[in-house]
Amino acid sequence: MFRLRRFLKDYKLQLIIGPICKLIEAVFEIFIPLITADIIDNGVRNNDVGYVLQKGGLMVLLGALGLGFALVCQKLSSIASQGFGTKVRNAMFRHINSFSHNELDKIGTPSLITRMTNDINRLQLAVAMLIRLVIRAPFLVIGALIMAMMIDLRLSLIFFAASVLIALVLFIIMNRSVPFYKRIQKNLDTVSLISRENLSGNRVIRAFGRQKNDEERFDEKNRELAKTAVTAGRLSALLNPLTYVIAQAAIIAIVWFGAGLVFVGELKTGEIIALVNYMTQILLAMIVVSNLVVVFTNASASAARVNEVFDTQPSVVEKNNAAPRQVEGAPCIEFKDVSFGYSGNGHALKDISFTIEKGSVTGIIGGTGSGKSTLVNLIPRFYDTSEGEVLVDGVNVKDYSFAQLRKRIGTVPQKAELFSGTIRDNMRLGKKDASDEEIEKALKVSQSYEFVSKLPEKLDKVISAGGKNLSGGQRQRLTIARALVPEPEILILDDSASALDFATDAALRKALHDETQGMTVIMVSQRVGTVRYADKIIVLDGGELAGIGTHNELFNSCEVYREICLSQLKAEEAEN
Repeated sequence: MFRLRRFLKDYKLQLIIGPICKLIEAVFEIFIPLITADIIDNGVRNNDVGYVLQKGGLMVLLGALGLGFALVCQKLSSIASQGFGTKVRNAMFRHINSFSHNELDKIGTPSLITRMTNDINRLQLAVAMLIRLVIRAPFLVIGALIMAMMIDLRLSLIFFAASVLIALVLFIIMNRSVPFYKRIQKNLDTVSLISRENLSGNRVIRAFGRQKNDEERFDEKNRELAKTAVTAGRLSALLNPLTYVIAQAAIIAIVWFGAGLVFVGELKTGEIIALVNYMTQILLAMIVVSNLVVVFTNASASAARVNEVFDTQPSVVEKNNAAPRQVEGAPCIEFKDVSFGYSGNGHALKDISFTIEKGSVTGIIGGTGSGKSTLVNLIPRFYDTSEGEVLVDGVNVKDYSFAQLRKRIGTVPQKAELFSGTIRDNMRLGKKDASDEEIEKALKVSQSYEFVSKLPEKLDKVISAGGKNLSGGQRQRLTIARALVPEPEILILDDSASALDFATDAALRKALHDETQGMTVIMVSQRVGTVRYADKIIVLDGGELAGIGTHNELFNSCEVYREICLSQLKAEEAEN
């Protein structure tokens, strides 16, 4: 947690004044038993009602002042803790947005969500407790011990013995329960992962009738979480009875030995009552300390998880320099001896070299897992190559800033992802000031205009998160339109027409050819019909380059391409 102190630098006033207010409240609380003793020994004993009312009024005044200081501390702790949480959450969100796909794949979306919500909430609670109770609780214990010593040094030994025993119980129980609290956090990640998979893939689960299996899977992990939480809870539950037993035994000892001292006149009755109250204060303060240990233990585990995110540095680093000068006559895109591998999974691409000319249409085809999506993800630099280099207009993509590079590239990912908001909002994602005419042009090219124009709201149609209120084909066409609105120099279609029927697919390809003159188009697909009329087709097999050429050239010379063609078309169709 100490490493996160930088997020508290704007709340130094709250961190100083808050504990001081709580300390003043604790001072008032320390004096209450002494006033109570005074009322009993000098007011009640002498039947002096005026004295009782006078001291009683003082107690009310101290209580009111203590309440006022406590409320001030409460407000200051809320400002500091909520502000701290907001700053950490914003900083983490910004840092996560700097991650490449590699880091996002490594940590995982469910874990990142848990860290941004549950873990930061725990840290907020720790900051609030730091201001409100960290000084107050130890002060009450120490203050009560000092007051007991001032009343009677011999009976104060009981306080010391009880305090040591209570502290020992706290240490033993906390030492045993801390590992379980850390395990709870990991179990929460797993439950979050299963929940997210179930909710995002609910239609697939229903289609395969796997609801029962998913419920059992969730129930198993949820029971595991509950079992760990119950174990930690059982250990923590021992705190109250054990500490109360020790405290009550101490109170009995105080009353027992104190009665003898009262009998011989060495103590007064009110002082015995004060000692009992101080013992109760110590007990309550020790219980608060035990709760603080739990809070800070959880916060420590959460801080480690939050710091792990901050410590994770993006593997793809941006260069904030002036736009590099394009090399005249260079191909639009060039791969030079490119190899790439995901973390711990070997090479997904091996020694890939090819060029793509400006304004051409290039198809990329291959079997499942051949590296098609991986290859095109290297162009906008979602990943960095392990070996070799990717050039755009003769310049290494690493020499561009992200904004410079990605402004020139329109990417339509394999999974059609739309965001909550209107169709117009989604279309303006790449160009904030795009006019309705520009949007309609992109909709017509992507074959979306027909169904959008029939909607009562047209461009104002509200899309739910993920585009769940649209069909798969509609989502794909709208994501293609979104990429076309900024009129990029390079358009990458990563198997983005897989949900379209053959007629719509053909109409889309024709519109792209007619309306995007000068734009370099890369079409990734497993359909031969989608790529066969491309100016150049790149065939991948197991991450390696199996062939480059036109449809006819590859059908006659590339065995991999020929097999793909014959698996989808009749021999006569493939040859024509």
